[in-house]
Amino acid sequence: MGGFFGITSKNDCMLDVFFGVDYHSHLGTRRGGLAAYDKEIGLQRKIHNIENAPFRTKFEHIFEEMKGTAAIGCISDTDPQPLLIRSRIGTFAICTVGIVNNADYLIDKYLINDCGHFDAMTGGKVNSNELIASLISLKEDFASGIEFAQDVIEGTASILVLTQTGSIIAARDKIGRLPIQIGENENGHAVSFESFAYEKLGYEFIKELGPGEIVEITPDSITQLRKPGKKKKICAFLWSYYGYPTSTYEGVNVEKMRYDNGRIMAETDMKSGICGDVDYVGGVPDSGTPHAIGYSNQSGIPFARAFIKYTPTWSRSFMPTNQAERNKIAKMKQIPVKELIVDKNLLFVDDSIVRGTQLKETVDFLYESGAKSVHMRSACPPIMYGCKYLNFSRATSEMELIARRVIVELEGEEGFKYIEEYSDATTERGKKLRANICEKLHLASLEFQSLDGIIKSIGLPEEELCTYCWNGKE
Repeated sequence: MGGFFGITSKNDCMLDVFFGVDYHSHLGTRRGGLAAYDKEIGLQRKIHNIENAPFRTKFEHIFEEMKGTAAIGCISDTDPQPLLIRSRIGTFAICTVGIVNNADYLIDKYLINDCGHFDAMTGGKVNSNELIASLISLKEDFASGIEFAQDVIEGTASILVLTQTGSIIAARDKIGRLPIQIGENENGHAVSFESFAYEKLGYEFIKELGPGEIVEITPDSITQLRKPGKKKKICAFLWSYYGYPTSTYEGVNVEKMRYDNGRIMAETDMKSGICGDVDYVGGVPDSGTPHAIGYSNQSGIPFARAFIKYTPTWSRSFMPTNQAERNKIAKMKQIPVKELIVDKNLLFVDDSIVRGTQLKETVDFLYESGAKSVHMRSACPPIMYGCKYLNFSRATSEMELIARRVIVELEGEEGFKYIEEYSDATTERGKKLRANICEKLHLASLEFQSLDGIIKSIGLPEEELCTYCWNGKE
């Protein structure tokens, strides 16, 4: 995935940008970067590898190395960024969030004959930020270039540009799958993926960009360069999983949504009369916890943390990149509270069930620690489709998804015609899917939040939400 943050101010802003970018560390684990503008020095840039150390430790000396009254920065789970680009529309720094699925086509059609070459990374892959910057530079100005780039890119591209004069150009992706918000204080403006990042730094919310909207920001002004489009499809997974609990998108707070989501799941279970013998409800830490609190509050079943994640040294659950090492580390981080596990019937809520690999490790660990039974609830519907719009999953094939694998086991690829039935707990196919996963993961029971339930918990119109990973609808 990834996230970005920027400030344009009347004063030096490096300290605030340092904290603002650091507040996006939950969105990526590969690269961190900063670019700054100073009237005397001009544009500057630093990028560090953050795979084995957090952003704040890699950039703790940044105030000795960079200064500026305007700066942007990013946490990236993909390519090194921000980049400094020199082009016919000027020198600028750029960072992006999203994914470009048709890079080879874009290079062949629009770029290779003009620029002659691209800097290639290992495996021949092109840095997507360089590609987007090159597309922007084909036009006469930033607004036209960004609009062109977003029109021809298959995927998603939210963009921050720091110009050679110190202004920031912010562009939300074409149909608003990702958020961009602007805050204001007496010295200037902040632009951010996560709302709490600028709020914590003393900026007050003034604007959330609409889908495809482009603005230029200075300390004293916000100029709209492109009006927002009418179609919006913000990613619903923001609320259920990778958004930070204190953030608000489209007026909906993440933590509040997760409580509501858990409450709705509990209401469904209570109507069905299941899980009456459960001793404790808990969340698979950390993002499953608020869903579990909502479940506990509604059901009346006590909430308990039957195991705790040891995070001082391994704070990020999707590190490292090697799957076997990730599974080992996930297991080593789980410290049991045996007084809350031994001979207990436990129900856990997880934010989602994707591959099922780490979840099986967790369930086995609970039984090894003395649990009598383990029930599981997923805070979102079965994931049936790999996301092609955002780069938040390491899955390389849809057959890595446990729901897809089970469908193939049950009736081959013919079963993909009935995905809607498999998602629905009330159908025979839906019951078979859940029973099969229960057997694989050693669960006493399993249920997924319904699509209607998660939409209700978010509270936005269904047509404004991207639910592709659950129902395949674009």
